[in-house]
Amino acid sequence: MDLKTRMSGNVAIAEMNGRFDALEVPKVSAWLDTVTDREDSRIVVNMTGVTFVDSTALSLLVKGMKRARQHNGDLTLCGLQKPVKVIFELTRLDKAFNMYEDEGDALHALL
Repeated sequence: MDLKTRMSGNVAIAEMNGRFDALEVPKVSAWLDTVTDREDSRIVVNMTGVTFVDSTALSLLVKGMKRARQHNGDLTLCGLQKPVKVIFELTRLDKAFNMYEDEGDALHALL
């Protein structure tokens, strides 16, 4: 998986491509630990290029969301492809996360 991170104002953005699975979790976890360690942490995870997520990846995203919300922030998801979105729906995590069609919508919701 390819991970690109950047900032847009005070919003941290991660753009991922490929499979988001147990092999990739450590590098995403290290980034999430950094960006959720501050007050009012606002995070967008752009999953437009993600073709697969496993339970370890889902668990990491839930952990990141909880940690961001504990610091009065939020973690949002955007650009989920149909196979990935189905996994979120089957696990009912679509009810826990704020999910948007594209990065622009997610950024607008966090500002």
